[in-house]
Amino acid sequence: MSFQPILPFGGYAGWSFLQRTLPKQQDTFNNSAPVKRATDQFREKIAGIRTADDLMADRQVLQVALGAFGLDDDINNTFFIKKILTDGTTSSTALSSRLADKRYAAFSSAFGFGAGDLPRTGQAAFAETITGLYEKKQFERAVGEQDNDLRSALNLSSGLSDIVANNGSNNARWFAIMGNAPVRAVVETALGLPSSIARIDLDQQLDTFKSRAQSVFGTDKVGDLTAPDQQTKMVRLFLIRSEAAAAAQTSAGSIALSLLQSAGYRR
Repeated sequence: MSFQPILPFGGYAGWSFLQRTLPKQQDTFNNSAPVKRATDQFREKIAGIRTADDLMADRQVLQVALGAFGLDDDINNTFFIKKILTDGTTSSTALSSRLADKRYAAFSSAFGFGAGDLPRTGQAAFAETITGLYEKKQFERAVGEQDNDLRSALNLSSGLSDIVANNGSNNARWFAIMGNAPVRAVVETALGLPSSIARIDLDQQLDTFKSRAQSVFGTDKVGDLTAPDQQTKMVRLFLIRSEAAAAAQTSAGSIALSLLQSAGYRR
């Protein structure tokens, strides 16, 4: 049986507890039977996988490969994933280059199965790098089964770092945040923006995100938001505002139920 993260409470209090216990909980999770079995098999087989077809033919190895990039749900999208891998990332027409979600580009680049690329699966540190990413992402996934807000908070640091590393200009980084659902959820909520902002023009969204970031964090530079103090503030605002929104919904629901009951209705 897989280890279940210990989360005695949610919100910012739950986050504080998780941060204090994270190293021990992550280590216990990594050594749980299902996770260790998956990572051991990956280490054993990956050096022999040299093409996209090889990877697609081994579902267990593919599961770890996708899971390392948070792409677990694509396990059955075999044609799509093979196209991501074989297109590579060097061409502007490559499928991963045309997707807003840059996790696919990171996945393709990591394996090096595109035309003109050299496969990286035989490199000395490759197996450890991918299994380390897999363990981290699967722990986040396990946390999310209990509390999705805490999962989003755990993902923020690596998510923002990847966005900064893979996008040159500040505007490109903001557009990447908008296209990355888990990171966007945290940033949007921390800035106090409604989810309905996604329905307005992209350039207007960009201006709004930058303006609010300048007001809340004192900067509209995405690179500045990767600083530990800024991420601490962002997570705190995200969790507090998420809790407040949930409490407001619960309260509104209770009031509505009371009114119905007082009018003589029953569930």
